[in-house]
Amino acid sequence: MSIWWSLHLRREAASVPLARRLLLGTMETAGVDPDISYDLSVALSEACANAVEHGGRTATHETGLDLSRDADITVAASSSGGFRVTAYLDGEMCRIEVTDSGPGFPPDRAEGQGRRFSGPDESSEHGRGLCLIQEIADHASFDNRPGRGGAVVSFDKILKWRTDAPLLSA
Repeated sequence: MSIWWSLHLRREAASVPLARRLLLGTMETAGVDPDISYDLSVALSEACANAVEHGGRTATHETGLDLSRDADITVAASSSGGFRVTAYLDGEMCRIEVTDSGPGFPPDRAEGQGRRFSGPDESSEHGRGLCLIQEIADHASFDNRPGRGGAVVSFDKILKWRTDAPLLSA
């Protein structure tokens, strides 16, 4: 079984629960284990929240924005400042990508050589999302879009299925 969908969303807070509900509905319909579905929805929410907060063209590294905040789903965005969420359920794997059109990750934050993000200091209000995505996913990648700007957050997780999964037998 293979299912995929892609959304182009506005950089607004209301876009986050919309993407999360679509993912949860797709996984429930497909028969994915509820715990796995929930974990992936948390990671997706973190990535989308990061795209909403940091993914606009007006933001630059010099603005003082905390660019270390969460982003782990590939989000592709247009010049209008939106972002894209794409989800693939293919066989036993789910892959989510969130891409935006913002300034991207600072050079010291892009994934590069298998770098893992460490959490923020205890007094920080931001910066936990990327770490959370890394912990939830089986594999996570945080990169910049080459030549066009923007961040790409992608993550994979091996799926577990409910015993009554309707689409497994299809």
